[in-house]
Amino acid sequence: MIHSFINALADPAGRRRIIIHLVLLVVLMIWMIPEVYMFTMAVRSPAQVFDPQLFVWPITFDNFITVISDNPLYVFFINSLIVTLATVVAVLALSSLFAFAITILRLPGSLLLYAILLTTLMVPIASLVLPLAILLKTFGWVNKYAGLILPYIALGVPFAVVILKGFLEDSPQELFDAGRIDGCTTFQVYWHIALPLIRPALVFVAIWQFITTWNEFFLALVIMTETEMKTLTIIPMQYSGFYMANPGALFAILVIIAIPLILLYVAVQRAFVRGLTAGAVKG
Repeated sequence: MIHSFINALADPAGRRRIIIHLVLLVVLMIWMIPEVYMFTMAVRSPAQVFDPQLFVWPITFDNFITVISDNPLYVFFINSLIVTLATVVAVLALSSLFAFAITILRLPGSLLLYAILLTTLMVPIASLVLPLAILLKTFGWVNKYAGLILPYIALGVPFAVVILKGFLEDSPQELFDAGRIDGCTTFQVYWHIALPLIRPALVFVAIWQFITTWNEFFLALVIMTETEMKTLTIIPMQYSGFYMANPGALFAILVIIAIPLILLYVAVQRAFVRGLTAGAVKG
């Protein structure tokens, strides 16, 4: 290993790689400071909460015990998982169909529909909370899964369509023509040709939508008012306030919320890299 390092230093290209890796390592360490601080705050005792040091000793897991004993976390976790998975599946299905229709099929009015879709990206989500809450209350969807899933789908589809449309436009159009010549139906062209070609984009959209849906707070706070329907992101509110009554428990629940996202990244990073590599050489 040392011999390889010395050889890399002797080579100009090797030195550049080493410098790049060192810079990336420094950036990673800086980027990780908030995450490390969040965890260290979660394992501090009340007497250590305001200690300015990043690491403290001894550590305690009393904050996690407090959060778990005070809340039915499994109920909140299941609620968040149901809402998030349903949203991700629906966004992938609807956005891929819409992108295929306006890019490959070029249906009449496609450009107008796409332009209207783009305008929705300019609307701040916070400005939609009140009208959405009134609309959902009118339909009786308050404290219902649909009250969160449907708005999340509507908010997620425009961004997903933009990403998928770009991938479809860069895909070899001859493949779609060849599929039609071979007798494929429109759905078969979509399912067997379009979807495999945009797999990297689908993976990206799925990860992005999972993260944004899992972490969403405003709508969940307004729509889910009953305890058995609340999602995980609402729980930190009860440990925060003007006087920060229990910051250790607050950071403990934040760690619990972040765990599924970390596990998701660990699980899909290989598939994500493989998808990007396949997309880079698709021609």
